[in-house]
Amino acid sequence: MQREEDMEKVKKKNRGMIWGLLTSVPELTLLIVLIIAGYAVMGIFSKIQPTQVLNPTDMWIIIVASFVISTAIAMLAVIGGIGGGVIFTPIMLGFTHIDSLVVRSTGLVVAMFSGLISSGPFMRTKLADLKLVFYCGVPITVGALAGSVAAIYLHKYMGPVGDGYVRLSLGILMLVVAYFLVSGGGKTEYPQPKSIDPLSKKLGLNGFYWEASLGKVVHYDLTNAIPGGIMFIALGFIAGFFGLGGGAFLTATLNLVMMAPVKIAAACSGVLLAISNATAIWTYITYGALIAIFAAPWMLGQVVGGILGAYLLIRIKAGFVRKVLIVILLVSSIKLLMRGVEGAFGITLPF
Repeated sequence: MQREEDMEKVKKKNRGMIWGLLTSVPELTLLIVLIIAGYAVMGIFSKIQPTQVLNPTDMWIIIVASFVISTAIAMLAVIGGIGGGVIFTPIMLGFTHIDSLVVRSTGLVVAMFSGLISSGPFMRTKLADLKLVFYCGVPITVGALAGSVAAIYLHKYMGPVGDGYVRLSLGILMLVVAYFLVSGGGKTEYPQPKSIDPLSKKLGLNGFYWEASLGKVVHYDLTNAIPGGIMFIALGFIAGFFGLGGGAFLTATLNLVMMAPVKIAAACSGVLLAISNATAIWTYITYGALIAIFAAPWMLGQVVGGILGAYLLIRIKAGFVRKVLIVILLVSSIKLLMRGVEGAFGITLPF
């Protein structure tokens, strides 16, 4: 009896969390309403004027399937502690024949949207360190912009061969991500730097936050500003080029290189994802690689899946989901390597 009452309390608490999220982030609620309304209008319009590319039935199958898959990806990403774009882009490039630029631009939207959802709460709770975000925001934005420009250039001048190299290199990168998940990333909860470099001191990269689990204020000092900035240029380039969020890599860099506490690193990572991907996506938009009707259900699925993932996180063993993610990434990387070899070197594989 007591267990049933406790379960009911948990359900009410989670319903309150979902309602609190929607009411505390009005722009999120507005976007959800606009997407749903837009598809309702499109559904009515398709009955009156059928599209010349797809019939209405096929179009709605694609939209609904995209939403369902996006929801599942977001749930896995939340429980597994990685960005949705890291799952979306490899799967779509490995197992579909959709143009790689369309996939990568949508992957940036998926990653950007997950970052945007988390940015508001992180800023309000002051877990996101503004000084750190401002400092890291410059190199990661420069890198993301350079990566997106490089992606367009490669697609424009190398065509299918360039796409082959993209899939091949992404397959290798996914093997690295899978290893990162297996090893656990080596995170340190509250790192203590041995020394503070002069630039970090000059920029005042330090702060404090309330740690509820310890019941006290945690003070921290960051270091290695220059190596961290260089790494953020590289991570921004990878994100803009491949259409990945790479939140796990951002968190690891802040935590292991710049010595930020894990919670600060994770919060700043979410805000930096939103900033850098918002910059990179414009290159794809101006080139015409972002298709709104394709991207919208993936965006909406990230919202629903993120909420459901947060709810399931207290009920499911994250270790099991982590193993599922590793299997997905390994299978995707193998498929990407195969398609990359076929595209880059013109070799037809028997399987």
